[in-house]
Amino acid sequence: MASKTSKADLSDVHIAILAGGSGTRLWPRSRRRRPKQLLNLVGKRSLLQQTISRALSLVPLERIYVLTGPEHAPLVAQHVPQMLRSNILVEPSPRGTAPSLGLAAVRLRGIVSSGQEVMVSLHADHTIAREERFRAALVAAVAAARRGFIATVGIVPGYPETGFGYIERGRPLGRELGQDIYRVERFTEKPTLGQAGEFVASGRFYWNTGYFAWTLERILEEYRRLLPEMYAILNQVAELACFPADSDAVERLWNQIEPTTIDVGIMERSSNVAVVPCDLGWNDIGSWSALFDILPHDAQHNVVLGNGEHVGLHTSNSLLYTEGGRLVATIGLEGMIVVDTGDAVLVLPKSRAQEVSALVEALRERGLEEYL
Repeated sequence: MASKTSKADLSDVHIAILAGGSGTRLWPRSRRRRPKQLLNLVGKRSLLQQTISRALSLVPLERIYVLTGPEHAPLVAQHVPQMLRSNILVEPSPRGTAPSLGLAAVRLRGIVSSGQEVMVSLHADHTIAREERFRAALVAAVAAARRGFIATVGIVPGYPETGFGYIERGRPLGRELGQDIYRVERFTEKPTLGQAGEFVASGRFYWNTGYFAWTLERILEEYRRLLPEMYAILNQVAELACFPADSDAVERLWNQIEPTTIDVGIMERSSNVAVVPCDLGWNDIGSWSALFDILPHDAQHNVVLGNGEHVGLHTSNSLLYTEGGRLVATIGLEGMIVVDTGDAVLVLPKSRAQEVSALVEALRERGLEEYL
């Protein structure tokens, strides 16, 4: 039986996948040269490959674009060999999601036939357990975008998480394919535990996935209005990028852009923003503890990964990863993370998994770049 989403007209939809992050909180497995989105953390395929597979349920490959940096572009091409190289959109250096998505929108404007065509933005490093709901939510977001809204997808929260952004819904805007659509009242970035508890209890707040849908005309107008200096530079970069000899000029222009996220630069300041709430079985795998939560556990409630061996006595509720066929032996561990990649070993309580990015910064400050 054909899915309900297959009946929707998506012939004007283009999907841009953000794949430029480094995933520092999954160090030491995630490194600069092998970032999180290019690892097979869940299943046999990389997170990027899984994301593209989900996107293919909505649009053909020629309307899927991957946004990444020059260091990762060759790796992306290896992971998706069937993708046209012109669909791998390279930005000179990381400047945040606002410049990245803005440059993609400017480039798409030069490709498509109309500013009314819809651009959908996804992240390359998330997992989705309920893919049919994912497709339905995006189709609803596309419908809202065609009505002039900037649309986002919000996750019904299961618990008060302080590491995510939240979206508060306003008045209802209708339904599409069984999905409710609401006007967005406000965004709140990473609340305190008390605030997060109040948000979840109210039933009006959703986790911010960073999935968006907008017409090219609408989003570029918002860049012109809210980020005029950035918009001017993006247009110059897009124009110069047509000429490889001007790569130095492109980099000089690009580095003038103030790093900004799409949430801070556009979403929090825009009017007519809509949210499609849903339960996708979504996880952004933002830390080793998040990976622990979604993977199968053994009889001792441990997650054991990698190609090595683990022997544990009185070890439970822990994640243990080893490479290179090495043995990791543990005694009396409870709620711990142990990651052995051959050249580095990470040990920490699962409750402090968010602090790994601070550890990576400490390694950088000490000049230990070879481990990053």
